[in-house]
Amino acid sequence: MENKEFNSLKEVVKKLRDPKDGCPWDLKQTHLTLLPYLIEESFEFINAVESKDNVHMKEELGDILLQVLLHATISEQEGSFEFEDICRTLKEKLIKRHPHVFKEKDPSITAEQVSINWKKIKEQEKKESKEKTLISDDVLKYPSMLSALKIGKLTENIGFDWEDYNQVSWKVEEEWQELKEELAPATISRERVKEEVGDLLFSTVQLARHLEIDPEQCLRESNNKFIKRFRLMESLISDSGYKIEELNQKEMDHFWDKAKKQ
Repeated sequence: MENKEFNSLKEVVKKLRDPKDGCPWDLKQTHLTLLPYLIEESFEFINAVESKDNVHMKEELGDILLQVLLHATISEQEGSFEFEDICRTLKEKLIKRHPHVFKEKDPSITAEQVSINWKKIKEQEKKESKEKTLISDDVLKYPSMLSALKIGKLTENIGFDWEDYNQVSWKVEEEWQELKEELAPATISRERVKEEVGDLLFSTVQLARHLEIDPEQCLRESNNKFIKRFRLMESLISDSGYKIEELNQKEMDHFWDKAKKQ
């Protein structure tokens, strides 16, 4: 059945990108300049899901769809590919990676087995593309924390990994010590410090993986906790008759400690 609202939306986006009558801001955009918005809208949708906010989920999914349509429209105008090509490619991929649904139906298959089969099909696709490495550059396309997690999972599959989380915790401690050594001199090397900070973050992600903790989720919860405490600290300062801008670090620490206790 034809989706009138979707087709109407596509026409609205095309109008925004019309060379003659379109929006100056939209006409300036490229695949590259739009990337920050795609990332931002994706995380706003994640936040809406975690907040169980259906109204904002609907809105944020729309914002993500807008990004997809803008990229598709730009590609159509450049002559690279059309929106129908995107749909066709996705459809073919879904059918290929779900043989238990579209070929030989298997009602007894579990979600875990589907995940295993999906990975096997992807691995076969990589072999067909003649990739000669177990870790392709594709793993670097994601946000850095997710890339680190994926790298760890790939090396785990071939046995190139720590035996347990205790060994990883020692590695984290080792990287922390190396970072402290780089910070000790009166004049530090920013390049060396940057390298050691990266090693520490990478090892911390691997520790989370061994503990079966999602590091991204873990960090988001810490961010939320910090914001919650900070706002409580602001409230405590205000209730005490002070302005936060007027307090020094030691005085703010006093209210921070009170917020933590609450």
